[in-house]
Amino acid sequence: MEKEKTPPKSGKIKKEIKKKTPVLKPKEAKKIEQVAQETFDDGAKAIEAVEDKEKKNKRYYEAVGRRKTAIARVRLLTIKPFEGDEGKIIVNNKPYKEYFSTINLQLIAEAALRRLKSLNRFEVIAKINGGGINAQAEALRHGLARTLVLFNADFRKKLKKASYLKRDPRMKERRKYGLKKARRAPQWAKR
Repeated sequence: MEKEKTPPKSGKIKKEIKKKTPVLKPKEAKKIEQVAQETFDDGAKAIEAVEDKEKKNKRYYEAVGRRKTAIARVRLLTIKPFEGDEGKIIVNNKPYKEYFSTINLQLIAEAALRRLKSLNRFEVIAKINGGGINAQAEALRHGLARTLVLFNADFRKKLKKASYLKRDPRMKERRKYGLKKARRAPQWAKR
């Protein structure tokens, strides 16, 4: 019969671990951490640069859409159709479903693509500023319709019929001197 080995005492294990692990001074540890962070940042920057270069090399169509005081600069890139039911629409570096929180606004934003049944054929990158969230969604729709017409002139008929190409001219009227708002006069008192 073989003798069973008894496990070493916990004190011995701790001493062995201390011998094997090197002790770093706080300055050395900070330097190592800094170098690791820099290499990580450099790697991330390199990946971003490659992605940007790929996007720059891709051919795109660009147009501007407007509604009230909202302005949308829209770029349309063609991609191979995929099985997913939705295309890639990025608004101010966020997915459009995150940027436009309500379903109604999301439907307005993607309306031009939905009308042509080509939601999964394009990648859309948009920069929007000014106005409210609703006007921004409509400005995106206007800009997207314009880029689609640049991509293919045959789309014009369907988009024009849906009135996505018309720039909605309704804006807030300017305030006039001596009035409270555009037309609202101060209340008149007889006595």
